[in-house]
Amino acid sequence: MSTNNNNITQEELERIERYLNDTMPDEQRNQFKDQLNTDYEFRLLVDDVKVMLLGIESASLKNNLEQFHDEMVPVKTLDQQTTSETAARLKKTRIKMIKFMAAAAVIIFVGSFWLESRSNSTDRLFAKHFSPDPGLPTTMGENENFEFYDAMVNYKQGDYPTAISKWQPLLSSEQKNDTLHYFIGVAHLANGNEKEAINYLQKLTDNDSDSFQEETAYYLGLAYLKADNVEDAKKYLTFSGTESAQQLLSELND
Repeated sequence: MSTNNNNITQEELERIERYLNDTMPDEQRNQFKDQLNTDYEFRLLVDDVKVMLLGIESASLKNNLEQFHDEMVPVKTLDQQTTSETAARLKKTRIKMIKFMAAAAVIIFVGSFWLESRSNSTDRLFAKHFSPDPGLPTTMGENENFEFYDAMVNYKQGDYPTAISKWQPLLSSEQKNDTLHYFIGVAHLANGNEKEAINYLQKLTDNDSDSFQEETAYYLGLAYLKADNVEDAKKYLTFSGTESAQQLLSELND
């Protein structure tokens, strides 16, 4: 059921409009995406605003077309007679406008249906089932892997870009490190970048020694779900024996 947006503040509405119109500065846009990825109710609110704005655009289009139609009412000549040439031209114009209005109505309907159906399927399922891996325990006295655990603190705080930026150099010297691949992949997914998540997590699927096999399969399934690739999502979810994976798989098969 859609979130009731009657109580949305003017400030929040303007913020969502800036995001949807792609007029946000990069830093604000990244913060907005983080909230979308972690707040299910907020995602529903944004979906509602999308539909509302489409309705406003539709009403505005209709109003403009009606105004145009009024302006095209046959204008009589000085002798109060409309020539056959003018009448024919006006008839052609009306036919073109009718076709344009019909096409516009189809586009708006299909767009609204696509947004609604998409938000009711893969996006909502992802938002419902995704939560980042809780991470590994960190010890203040850890010296041997200080850089790794320092980034783990950022990860646990939800600062995924910083965690990734700290883990990335470590991976360049430890390219077969399963733990680094796993957490960098999950961090990318939590940060809204499913393509990069797939890139890192996919590399672990051919490694039988992966310490996070079932978790990797689960998050890889979620990454494909977010990418709208339902078939691959199901494929990898079946490889995970976790309860969360089986529950999501059941919902996808319904």
